[in-house]
Amino acid sequence: MHSLSAQDTLVYVMVSISAVDTNMGEVELKRIGNIVKTLPVFEGYSGDQLVNASKACADILENDEGLETVLGMAAQLPANLQETAYALAAEIAASDLKVAAEEVRFLQLLRGRLSVDKLTCAALERAAQARHQT
Repeated sequence: MHSLSAQDTLVYVMVSISAVDTNMGEVELKRIGNIVKTLPVFEGYSGDQLVNASKACADILENDEGLETVLGMAAQLPANLQETAYALAAEIAASDLKVAAEEVRFLQLLRGRLSVDKLTCAALERAAQARHQT
């Protein structure tokens, strides 16, 4: 098995938080696509790569330890992208204007795996919620 790129890992994090409540809504999926199209960290990352990474992540999540596997991958991100991973997870959770209990739990588990302090995580969560207010 080849190692994943940082971009693939970030996609895995976004797909996982979208899927954790067993309801990958259209709003969340569109938001993932928009993020990949616009954020500098995804420069040069193609739509095909997004589709392939999403499918591969879905396959991993079907396994009993799938969520734990994705969290382990996120923990291996370079330090400068760990905050980005958390911010993207919070963004996807907030995008449909309702953060399910499973999504909150995923964010807690992710925070425990990343080198991002609680105050920063809270700020990232609040900023994501503010961006999606109507």
